[in-house]
Amino acid sequence: MSNYIRVFTGNFIEVQRIFKALEAVDICAIIKDESESGRLAGFGSSIQGLQEIHVHKDELAKTQPLIESLTSELDEA
Repeated sequence: MSNYIRVFTGNFIEVQRIFKALEAVDICAIIKDESESGRLAGFGSSIQGLQEIHVHKDELAKTQPLIESLTSELDEA
């Protein structure tokens, strides 16, 4: 994942909302869930329920304004 950059960390609902918004504008994002990966491998995780969204660094400039807009909407809710 060296060509991918984390752009957002949040709970499942926030991550799904942002992921769908990125998909709608043809940004290919990846969701990383450390706690689920650890659970499947038989390990625990210190932070349950947080997921990360990563995008390719070539799409970062297009992604950042959208993330900022969506997170400000989440803060207002």
